[in-house]
Amino acid sequence: MPELTPRRRLLVLSICCMSLLIVSLDNTVLNVALPSMQRDLDAGTSGLQWTIDAYTLVLASLLMLAGSTADRIGRKRVFIAGLVVFTIGSALCSVAPNLDALVAFRMVQAVGGSMLNPVAMSIITNTFTDPRERARAIGVWGAVVGISMAAGPLVGGLLVDSVGWRAIFWINLPVGLTALLLTLRHVPESRAPKARRADPVGQILVIALFGSLTYAIIEAPNAGVATVVPFAVIAFGALAGLLCYEPRRTEPLIDLRFFRSAPFSGATVIAVSGFAALGGFLFLSTLYLQNVRGLDALHAGLWMLPMAAPTFLCAPLSGRLVGSRGPRVPLLIAGSAMTVSAGLFAAFEAETSNVTLFLGYTLFGIGFGFVNAPITNTAVSGMPRAQAGVAAAVASTSRQLGQTLGVAVVGAVLASGVGASSYKEAFVSAARPGWWILTGCGVAVLVVGAVTSGAWARRSAERTAERLESVEVREAAGVSA
Repeated sequence: MPELTPRRRLLVLSICCMSLLIVSLDNTVLNVALPSMQRDLDAGTSGLQWTIDAYTLVLASLLMLAGSTADRIGRKRVFIAGLVVFTIGSALCSVAPNLDALVAFRMVQAVGGSMLNPVAMSIITNTFTDPRERARAIGVWGAVVGISMAAGPLVGGLLVDSVGWRAIFWINLPVGLTALLLTLRHVPESRAPKARRADPVGQILVIALFGSLTYAIIEAPNAGVATVVPFAVIAFGALAGLLCYEPRRTEPLIDLRFFRSAPFSGATVIAVSGFAALGGFLFLSTLYLQNVRGLDALHAGLWMLPMAAPTFLCAPLSGRLVGSRGPRVPLLIAGSAMTVSAGLFAAFEAETSNVTLFLGYTLFGIGFGFVNAPITNTAVSGMPRAQAGVAAAVASTSRQLGQTLGVAVVGAVLASGVGASSYKEAFVSAARPGWWILTGCGVAVLVVGAVTSGAWARRSAERTAERLESVEVREAAGVSA
């Protein structure tokens, strides 16, 4: 790809951030609309979980395929297809007649979304080749998540209260169409020097693993053991199949050699833990504010601002720290803040007091604001540029899988705790185990971040990169690895 001018690089970054905005905004807006959907579509807790997890589950299952496909046939081409499908899926969601149709149309959205974020990150990685510029660009990318968290609850609250929950999907249409037109004109095409072959068996195993695991968790409180256990067995078998099959392929869907790098493995665990905390946090907070405190969607959205504003402010700061000092400091800040935040709810029922509720939300926003940039930077910076799409897709898959599991596990715990009791009276005590799970997610971010950001971890990343590059050289020369 020819060298781009600074102005055009910034334009490419802006276009990629637009795709992230509609995907991230879709999630935050949807959370505020959940109680309204619950009443309108007569949905239970598991129905609300599927409204979120049908999207994140499909997204997680297809992200790695999208990343490798983009590296093979062209990132711009796949990115354009993603914008088209996501926009169509959003339009379909806005006219869904019932819960089943909404879940199905959310899955259509997710097919498009799977072609946006990892491909956009790969475009950014290949556009900003200087490590410091790349770190700053990723910081801006992370700030977009903060913008979506800040704007999502407010925009969603306004739309739900004034028009209805269906209007939350309308906002994707103008942004998606604008991003599509700008992409056609300004984003350069790029692809990996050596095309990767498709891995249909690996893709089927990934879908089986994620889908069966999520189903088993969500339906556990309502379905019997005879229904859940087979899906748990399928998940275990799919995982075993991946571990046995993928290393035998020359060009696997999931290149397990990446995980020899301690920072890359750490980034994967941190992404799952951090985004599981986010998914569970938003799910519990939304239901509490509207169904227990009785707030309307707009005022519930306003209560989310103490979490959203720090995320927006801390994300670019985290990107600059990663660029100047590495990922260690941002990860330690993130893990500490998220642990204390969830611990306030778990140990002290922070939601029952306005002061502690505000403090808990603020601390979580700080923690989440610092966690995103080091995940992304660590995932892609140590890998050969030819593998940028796959590496970025693994990081994005970890995020979506984490959010899926966070909603599934916390929702299942909540459903089990509430049972047949009065929802308002039982909610706080029923949610406490969920808050302890989120506290554990914060501890995982803190501990894994500390362990995988030291000198020995950097050496393992260097050794992994050298091995990958040497294998690529031998394969390019026609020598079997």
